[in-house]
Amino acid sequence: MGLGAMRLGHLTRRELLLAGLSGTGALAVGVYGGFRLGRRAERQRRIVPPREQPFAPHAFVAIDTAGLVTIWLGQAELGQGVATTLPMVLADELGADPERVRVVLAPADESYGGQLTAVSSSVRDHWLELRRAGAAARELLVAAAATGFGVPPSTCRAVGGAVVHPDSGRRTPFGALVAAAARLPVPTAPALKSPDEFTFIGKAMPCLDHRSKIDGTARYGLDVRVPGMWFAVVARSPALGGRVAKFDAAAARAVPGVREVLAIDSGVAVLADTSHAAMLGRDALRAEFSPGPQRWSSAAHWQHLAERAAIAGQTAQSRGAGLAGLTGPGRLVEAEYRLPFVAHATMEPMNCTAEVRADGCTVTVPTQAPQRVREVVAAQLGWPASRVQVQPTFAGGGFGRRVAVDFVVEAVALAQRVGRPVQVLWTREDDFAHDHYRPSALHRLAARLGPEGLPLAWHHRIVSPSILAQDPQFRAPVDPTAVEGAIDLPYRIPDQQIEWVAAEAPCRLGFWRSVGHSLNAFAVECFLDELAAAAGADPVAYRQRLLDGPTAAGHRAMLDLAVARAGALTPGPGSGRGVAVHASFGSVVAMVVDVQAQPERLRVLRVTAAVDCGFAVHPDGVRAQIEGGVAFALSAARFGGVTFADGAAMASNFHDQPLLRAPDMPQVEVHLASRAVPPERLGGVGEIAVPPLAPALANAIHAGTGVRPRVLPLEPS
Repeated sequence: MGLGAMRLGHLTRRELLLAGLSGTGALAVGVYGGFRLGRRAERQRRIVPPREQPFAPHAFVAIDTAGLVTIWLGQAELGQGVATTLPMVLADELGADPERVRVVLAPADESYGGQLTAVSSSVRDHWLELRRAGAAARELLVAAAATGFGVPPSTCRAVGGAVVHPDSGRRTPFGALVAAAARLPVPTAPALKSPDEFTFIGKAMPCLDHRSKIDGTARYGLDVRVPGMWFAVVARSPALGGRVAKFDAAAARAVPGVREVLAIDSGVAVLADTSHAAMLGRDALRAEFSPGPQRWSSAAHWQHLAERAAIAGQTAQSRGAGLAGLTGPGRLVEAEYRLPFVAHATMEPMNCTAEVRADGCTVTVPTQAPQRVREVVAAQLGWPASRVQVQPTFAGGGFGRRVAVDFVVEAVALAQRVGRPVQVLWTREDDFAHDHYRPSALHRLAARLGPEGLPLAWHHRIVSPSILAQDPQFRAPVDPTAVEGAIDLPYRIPDQQIEWVAAEAPCRLGFWRSVGHSLNAFAVECFLDELAAAAGADPVAYRQRLLDGPTAAGHRAMLDLAVARAGALTPGPGSGRGVAVHASFGSVVAMVVDVQAQPERLRVLRVTAAVDCGFAVHPDGVRAQIEGGVAFALSAARFGGVTFADGAAMASNFHDQPLLRAPDMPQVEVHLASRAVPPERLGGVGEIAVPPLAPALANAIHAGTGVRPRVLPLEPS
């Protein structure tokens, strides 16, 4: 990929995720308030790996004698655009020629930092380091050129892949300088460009990988081919926790192309020369499985959550009089909201290619956590991590699912047993039935309104299974992922009590795009609308009155901007408008959703989003992420929800777990905050559009129909 030619204080959740998910869905927990977690990225070593290029001042960049700049991408490209944004940051500081830059997906190596792609952290975590890497390389090249020119380095500058001396007009390309620059000491504190010197940063740039994705040259996990490789699919128990009882291996082996049938921990694997043969062989197995240990159903699960909601939870946050604030005079308003388990539904199903040799193991996989893959595989084989090589590929979506490594464990186990490369493929049905789902949740809220109709007290009880408690080492009283977005409310409410009650979930749980924010924003912002209705107030004006403190300035500004840009609602049968505003991952998003809610069909007409993400490193990328987040969140809000019967997931494919189709995609307008922001202030982008969409949509439906949606999905299949 090329920039111009389009060739290609407290423990945070990001730190928690550094440990990753194990094959069973449990966390390898390190330090969480006194409990062990993973290493912090800043403690990891920074050693430049061996390079064929003579000039490699940093792990992320090297230049050869022809002037070709190679930039290693340490984060996963999942479709979110980091293969454009991160290279352009380094290239801008370097002064590179965009036509002479290529981007390489970095293998798992501590030299590239944590390499975890999650919690909207890629640009925020690597912004300064990549700038410094580019600036250090630039200073070395400038110093080498200045020596040749016989002038002070301060009179030269790097631009367009060369160092120029403007006063004399002399110019030397990077390639001719690399030998001399490589002999100089690498500066530890290079001078960074000021914002007015940026060429690419903060500007409109085409996505570098579009061409390769269009012409098919982009390499995804499913594109990997290794000589002698077999394809494998696994027959899995429909019921969670079920074990194989019997299968017909002979019938599967009779399918042309099938090479082997093996029982493994997750089921029965069929290995074949082609993926098609492997799938036919799996069908021929006629595998039967014992029932799971708990033949639970969604109805029983909701009953369990309701029973748990009757007890007091662990206090996640208390302000003012806390729960006692509800007992004063005034009107009491109560509501309950329910959100189901939701699958990730990535467009590219899970897959992994593994080769286990006597001298080492090579894993090629679309993953959000390559170093975690390396650690798990090394432990699985009983080898040091140095014998395991992990090469990421492009990934067709992640949304948190590719933090887990269950599909990797299968591929490595099979490759070791058959003594040849194996590519494990999950079908769409496998993905839906055996995902690490977003937790379900039941929310009970109560508020006491004062004489002016504004809330004086707020009580929020969240009942949900815990993602983090899947690891037996987790001992904290409150799962922080369960309450994020419900605590630290921006609204001026004197007395607040937010509680969490742990619930059971026999299915596997995982981090789903925006995690707890996707659940809690729905309850909070829908309940705000209910309070406004109880007070007889306009929902926007009601929020504006409550967003009057200094910590709420960003929320108020984005709400005002979104409402102003949305203009007037187009009248029509069932027309309604809903709003929501939410902060997550260092950014604030306000959304205005316009709908026409008719008896037989819901039409989402327009979504107007106002975004304050600090400095927009790649504005077009920010807009694309918000637009994609709207489509993702609309799919989940309208149709997403996995139900269970007899311990098995009922969703099997997109016919019964649909995604938003093109005719149903609304017009989306994205407006970025225009205030001046220092470049060092960066907010996340990848997940921030998801939390406010569902509540704004539900509020719009109520405005258009008078019906108050409190249960997702809005249109269950």
